[in-house]
Amino acid sequence: MMGFWIFMMIMCLLTPALMIGFGRYFVKGGPKKINGVFGYRTARSMKNQETWIFAHQYSGKIWLRSGLVMLPTSLAAMFFLFGKSIDLIGSAGAVIIILQCVVMISAI
Repeated sequence: MMGFWIFMMIMCLLTPALMIGFGRYFVKGGPKKINGVFGYRTARSMKNQETWIFAHQYSGKIWLRSGLVMLPTSLAAMFFLFGKSIDLIGSAGAVIIILQCVVMISAI
């Protein structure tokens, strides 16, 4: 049971950690050249170099702030589940991860 709780804790912290990491990278400008493979790729952000840089800096700030809020919140929520049943840990962990994905996608 302890192993599953640790696994779910790591999974619940993965999304906020990635948002913080990519948020910092994007705030610094993100990919320097417009490309269709990596970065904040929308029709509007890829219009020209100026909008590409602005889109990355703006979305980076949103992801960074969101990740910094979600990380301790997710950590606290998982600590409340310590010692609970595997079913409760799995269900609550899934809900936390789904909510994190909603926040991450809504930034787009």
